[in-house]
Amino acid sequence: MADKRDYYEVLGVQKGASDDELKKAYRKLARKYHPDLNKDNPEAADKFKEVNEAYEVLSDKEKRAKYDQFGFAGVDPSYGGGAGAGGFGGGFDMGDLGDLFGSFFGGGFGGGRSSRRNAPQRGESIRQTVILSFEEAAFGCEKEITVERIESCDDCGGTGAAKGTTAETCPNCRGTGVVTQTQRTPLGMFQTQGACPNCRGTGKIIKKPCPKCGGQGRVRKTRKFKVNIPAGIDDGQSIQQRGQGNAGVNGGPAGDLFVTVAIRPHPIFTRNGPDVHVDIPISFAQAALGDTLQVPTIDGRIEYKIPEGTQTGTTFRMRGKGIQNVNGRGRGDQYVRVNIEVPKNLSDKQKKLLREFEETSTDENQVKRKSFWDKVKDALKDK
Repeated sequence: MADKRDYYEVLGVQKGASDDELKKAYRKLARKYHPDLNKDNPEAADKFKEVNEAYEVLSDKEKRAKYDQFGFAGVDPSYGGGAGAGGFGGGFDMGDLGDLFGSFFGGGFGGGRSSRRNAPQRGESIRQTVILSFEEAAFGCEKEITVERIESCDDCGGTGAAKGTTAETCPNCRGTGVVTQTQRTPLGMFQTQGACPNCRGTGKIIKKPCPKCGGQGRVRKTRKFKVNIPAGIDDGQSIQQRGQGNAGVNGGPAGDLFVTVAIRPHPIFTRNGPDVHVDIPISFAQAALGDTLQVPTIDGRIEYKIPEGTQTGTTFRMRGKGIQNVNGRGRGDQYVRVNIEVPKNLSDKQKKLLREFEETSTDENQVKRKSFWDKVKDALKDK
């Protein structure tokens, strides 16, 4: 694991990047390397996994703080390969620091109080991205995703001890994982608590570690899940799968899995929440005389009548023809904007007919044009 790239480098952001900058970088790279969109690129899957791992850590304030201070060893229990239950090569780790500072700033004089590292701890939550088509997001679907997570070791049942053996209670701390030291100072007796150096705060001694997990009690595994995507989910929204994250420690519950949605752009439609927008080109004759248009919607084509004298840029609202609200409360609307297309490559006959039309036009036919030139005359009357 020594060849792992820095998480900030993976996402292409600076160390002090904001949450919005992280999210924007993550979504861009997730789309770029998603295996569904890069089936001919064998490196895409590894890149996608790397991007997800980086965002999982940097998007979590607590994990990010640990990573900024201790690097990979602060966030990955398997990093360092067999360093023992503490996760570091030496006898001092994140738990030691937490207990030490907790005793100084939380306990004060006369008996500090620290958290017990051998207490049940909830597993970390993990994140994954799924790419959806516009229609899949609108109508809902079922997707299979692949997730790499930390699970309890099958061989040792999460104890960290090899088969046929058990962890022993640490004689130094008597299983509490905490030792208390008392010092005499000019201000009186000063008492601090810290992680037991003998068991690194676990309260147990593993004399024969499990060969599969190296005494960690947890291993990384790749799992596939089927996720039900609700109708109406929007780009950037997440689905929470409770208990499908990383395994807990000391019998604690597993974390959650958050599946974030990224929606591919549609060639015709754009979306604003549950509302759908579409631009339709129409001819000058259709705008002037009115017409019945064949309007595309997510449910198929629907006839819609526009009145005569329709101006370019006019937007019509089709109620209830948008996307299902993700909370189930009805559907959004569809907004149809018409744009008049000026014809090109006219024949001589077409040009003649248009000139004849122009010659017969009056101010009543061109109200906006008349209003504009009246304003010009008023504005430039002294020039």
